[in-house]
Amino acid sequence: MALSGLTPKQIVEKLDSYIIGQKDAKKAVAIALRNRERRIHLAEDIRDEVAPKNILMMGPTGVGKTEIARRLAKLVRAPFLKVEATKYTEVGYVGRDVESMVRDLMAVSYANVKAEMEESLRESCRPKVEEKLLDLLLPGTGERKKDKKADANALPAPEGDGTSTREKFRQMLREGRLEEREVEVTVERASRMPGMGIIAGGNMEDLQSGMEELTQMLTGGRYKKRHVSVREARAIITEETLNAMIDADKVAEEAKSRVEQSGIIFIDEIDKIATKGGQAHGQDVSREGVQRDILPIVEGSKVNTRYGVVDTTHILFIAAGAFSVAAPGDLIPELQGRFPLRVELDSLSRDDFRRILTEPKNALTRQYSALLGTEGVTLTFTDDAIDRMALIAEEVNGRSENIGARRLHTIMEKVTEEISFDADEHAGETITVDAAFVEERLKDISADQDLTRYIL
Repeated sequence: MALSGLTPKQIVEKLDSYIIGQKDAKKAVAIALRNRERRIHLAEDIRDEVAPKNILMMGPTGVGKTEIARRLAKLVRAPFLKVEATKYTEVGYVGRDVESMVRDLMAVSYANVKAEMEESLRESCRPKVEEKLLDLLLPGTGERKKDKKADANALPAPEGDGTSTREKFRQMLREGRLEEREVEVTVERASRMPGMGIIAGGNMEDLQSGMEELTQMLTGGRYKKRHVSVREARAIITEETLNAMIDADKVAEEAKSRVEQSGIIFIDEIDKIATKGGQAHGQDVSREGVQRDILPIVEGSKVNTRYGVVDTTHILFIAAGAFSVAAPGDLIPELQGRFPLRVELDSLSRDDFRRILTEPKNALTRQYSALLGTEGVTLTFTDDAIDRMALIAEEVNGRSENIGARRLHTIMEKVTEEISFDADEHAGETITVDAAFVEERLKDISADQDLTRYIL
């Protein structure tokens, strides 16, 4: 498990770099994260008894619920998965079961660990990749011998013995003089073990995937030949070489450990599966059924995945919902008890919108300036422009649907639409967006309340 070593205060400071406000929610997740690290240092006899304190976030859309959870996972490089609770109410239609969230989290963790191992081995695999490229360019001069048909497709060799010829081509390869030469490579259609999903998956998706791979192997369709440039061949061979160097069992073992000890599952729209007043009838029966299916996973159960059996006991679950219609008390009591920490996120004010536009590392004004900067346009926003956009966001959210910070995305897009469209004609220019500019672009829309429901 990767430990961040950050104190709760430091975690909040990191979150402040990307998320404005919501002090209580940040504090709750910071403590939850720190407690997971504290647990690792406990004696073994008590460590397993300490369960994660799952969190229930309540607040309107667009106020930062998902972003807090996502940024939290990045701080410790923990496996993170976001799911929508509502999709499990249609399980009979889409063929998904609640346990799939654990399988998906395991797949995310496996991919992360594999990528880390590949990066650590990338430098050491370069000599092997170079030799394989030379084998393709000059069959018969290296350790791997080719047949006569392959020799006919090889590059014309300079005069001299095989060793000196190979070294001459090696030099040309290193100097980049052969990058566009065409070679024939044999590539594998699938990287996983055939039929692995049949054995370990435990669900219909893995069964289908495993059957397809097994069919490819039996029919000889697992490999195919391609004619590519040396540049493309290098990438293909590098990937194949790294796959051969990596122990898949070790990757799965480390991925499983990370999921079980530091995995985070964010269940959004959990309020949509609540049964109003606790009474289940009609469609509510399906919603309550999803709650009961989620319950054992949150409590701690063992789930079959293609990479092994995963114990969910110490996975941190963060659930979120607007709870504008239903209340947390409308969830079944057992599920409520599994989310002991409850935090309410505040609606965003005009000052919050202003800070969102300017303060975070990924502030919208910085994003749009950077995008247009790629075409040589310098885009700047004055303070009164920021104030005007923040005011419009607050007003429109107040009289139509409150979608939080997402309103700013629409406003920014409308304000910069014409600039973005004609950016190629303004290369080298500096364009200043002030309050008058904002008012001109949004005056018709913000004044028409019917239009704002559909446009802003």
